Amino acid sequence: MNGWQTLLYKEVLRFWKVSFQTVAAPVLTALLYLMIFGHALGDHVKVYDTISYTAFLVPGLVMMSVLQNAFANSSSSLIQSKIMGNLVFLLLTPLSHWSWFFAYVGSSIARGLVVGAGVMLVTVFFTPIHFVAPWWILAFALMGAALLGTLGLIAGLWAEKFDQLAAFQNFIIMPMTFLSGVFYSIHSLPSFWQSVSHLNPFFYMIDGFRYGFFGQSDVSPWLSLGIVGIALAVVSAIAIHLLRTGYKIRH
Repeated sequence: MNGWQTLLYKEVLRFWKVSFQTVAAPVLTALLYLMIFGHALGDHVKVYDTISYTAFLVPGLVMMSVLQNAFANSSSSLIQSKIMGNLVFLLLTPLSHWSWFFAYVGSSIARGLVVGAGVMLVTVFFTPIHFVAPWWILAFALMGAALLGTLGLIAGLWAEKFDQLAAFQNFIIMPMTFLSGVFYSIHSLPSFWQSVSHLNPFFYMIDGFRYGFFGQSDVSPWLSLGIVGIALAVVSAIAIHLLRTGYKIRH
């Protein structure tokens, strides 16, 4: 293996060694969301005419798990290395900033997809799952995981302690995720909050991903794909620039 592949293998092995915490725990959390919300609201909320609320929840919970765990993987890895002091050994290698980027984001994609697949696997016991357009599912899962893995990389570079990383996650990532339509369709919101939701890039990831299951969405999947693609390009450019300049890791 060359440099970036070795680092990628190391990062994948890092989260897989503690898979009970990094994979099983998020799957259980998503399952609890499905059981509680599905049971409490399943008979009272109707989103699409032919789709039950429990079925509507599944894609949102899967994508939410993908996004949150992709972010957690790269951000936690970097902040742990910085605090424990072993990041210096990585800095001694001749790895380029591109190698860092592909390894950290690639491992985040892997963790996000593994957790998402686990959530989808356990939800089949609660409701049938249909794949109307599987290529849309795959496209948004990959791009969403890459986007959040890149955001996690930026957060890990910026943060100098766990408190700062927690603030980034609690005040930016978590609100944007929960306000993205995981548990509801934005058409059920007042017009003002519908307009606000359209400013949230996480909404387009959730909505486009859900389209792959039902063939129905709040906005066109092509629009969602374009917005997610632009967001991914912007945050990737920022992350690569920070890595190239050694932001808070070489100075």
